[in-house]
Amino acid sequence: MDFRGASAEAMASLTDQLTGSAGELDAVADGLFSVSQTLRSEPALRRFATDVSVPAEAKQGLVRDLFDGKIADGALTLLANAVGLRWTGSHDLADALERLSEIALVRSAGGDADRLVDELFAFGQVVQETPELRDALSDPLRSVEDKSALVDSLLAGKALAATVTLVKQALAGTYRTVSVALAEYQKVAAAVRNEGVATVRVAKPLTDAQLERLGAALARSYGRPVHLNLVVDPEVLGGIKVEIGDDVIDGTVASRLDDARRGLAS
Repeated sequence: MDFRGASAEAMASLTDQLTGSAGELDAVADGLFSVSQTLRSEPALRRFATDVSVPAEAKQGLVRDLFDGKIADGALTLLANAVGLRWTGSHDLADALERLSEIALVRSAGGDADRLVDELFAFGQVVQETPELRDALSDPLRSVEDKSALVDSLLAGKALAATVTLVKQALAGTYRTVSVALAEYQKVAAAVRNEGVATVRVAKPLTDAQLERLGAALARSYGRPVHLNLVVDPEVLGGIKVEIGDDVIDGTVASRLDDARRGLAS
């Protein structure tokens, strides 16, 4: 989700207003996500809620009438404030409410935010490496309720509540695939904590000391802490490959062999 102009300003303002305890944030996240899906399925409501020619008071009165008692008070307050702001495009309001729900869930994790990122990454890896699970979660013939039950069977009681909720939200189809959604949630979690996220591919696990040195080196290079997602990949052969944002730092044996082969062929 990329917000520009008025939408970026509105999103920044609403993010500043997003406060509360863990339990309150859970309820706010649920309400905001629910409204975002309603706005996507009701284009007339979405257009009205973002129409600059309609007085803010009229839009706020309508959403309060529609959602009062159906979502948490904190979510309703944010929604009313949101429709009173200017948006670059009508779809931006629904996107912003969904993004706010993601931020609320990250904040609800509190001191477990690192664990949240690790769990999202780990489940994303399982989805990518398990065709049967990937197909089950993307099957258009299966209901969202059925897919949610599958997620519960895999994660409930084993992962953070915020992790389970985000994985279920990934089923809504806002993002291209569940894997894309999970990767985006990791970026959101990192941004909330002013961190970067790096995927580190190695032939064998790194020691705690090695991870600490790597994290410190990346933090110096990028000017902020970097959360490391470690992937043990036999194809790496040796060395290390780091992917952070659009940057790729490839110091693997395979990469050096490829360079040598290209040198010989030229």
